[in-house]
Amino acid sequence: MKIKATIEKIPGGMMVVPLVLGAMLNTFAPEALQVGGFTTALFKNGAAPLIGAFLLCMGAGIHIKAAPKSLLIGGGITFTKFVVAVALGFTVETFFGVDGLWGLSSVAIIAAMSNTNGGLYAALAGEFGSENEVGATPLMSLSDGPILTMIALGAAGMANIPLMSIVVVLIPMLIGMLLGNLDAQMREFLTKGGPLLIPFFAFALGAGIDLSMLLKGGLAGILLGALTTLVGGFFNIKVDRLLGGTGIAGAAASSTAGNAVATPMAIAQADPALGAIVAVATPLVATSVIVTALLTPALTSWVAKRNQQQAKIALGEKPQ
Repeated sequence: MKIKATIEKIPGGMMVVPLVLGAMLNTFAPEALQVGGFTTALFKNGAAPLIGAFLLCMGAGIHIKAAPKSLLIGGGITFTKFVVAVALGFTVETFFGVDGLWGLSSVAIIAAMSNTNGGLYAALAGEFGSENEVGATPLMSLSDGPILTMIALGAAGMANIPLMSIVVVLIPMLIGMLLGNLDAQMREFLTKGGPLLIPFFAFALGAGIDLSMLLKGGLAGILLGALTTLVGGFFNIKVDRLLGGTGIAGAAASSTAGNAVATPMAIAQADPALGAIVAVATPLVATSVIVTALLTPALTSWVAKRNQQQAKIALGEKPQ
């Protein structure tokens, strides 16, 4: 049976499929994972330590020394995603309150829109972009996970996030960065471990989700995904071109990574008062992962074709 190949045919499959399986089990047989021992520790309560290990592994792939052009492009786009997400999240909370608009709270908006699917970015940059755009991949990793979202919510006063809560999230990634930059073999070893952890913490996250909330938030999740790729993508592409890029990197970064589903949980651990909002935000972010996995490649392909047409016009050729 080609289980892995079948799962990978689904956008974000290694994250989404285990997440849904865990959610189904929690919805229809919630006592099944309460048998205790290693089973409960891994499949029900294991999300937090597994995500910590994941951050360490992914941190090992971030190169401290990167080409200036790649740093400029990656840094500019990461900052843009951060600013746009905070601005939209803050606006929604200001006018519609902590519960947000149609269930889209500031937590869900910032968690989805400030995040980048690094794997999808690398694949699209490799197919359509230049070496500089591919080289920006490690810097894009800074927007993976809960760090930027927690900083944004705390700075905007939308959540009571203690400084130490941010530090303890950052520590595993910094340890990974240190190991990866000191030893290339450690970088290779650790970065291979990151993807392996995704389905495990995805299942544990799903085991805390009631699918009835996913059904209620389906349309809102689709809207969140569209906002991330289309609205966020518009600004990403503009900034990319202002920095001398082609727009490919900006388009390729207009997605929500699967690990963004873990961000609301990290926020709830830092500020338990947001527990109810986080419970609603998690399935919305999960839906955004799927939607952006479909929309982002289409947007990137469109930008690449548009660039080719403009290049032909500049050379006096007739575009097809």
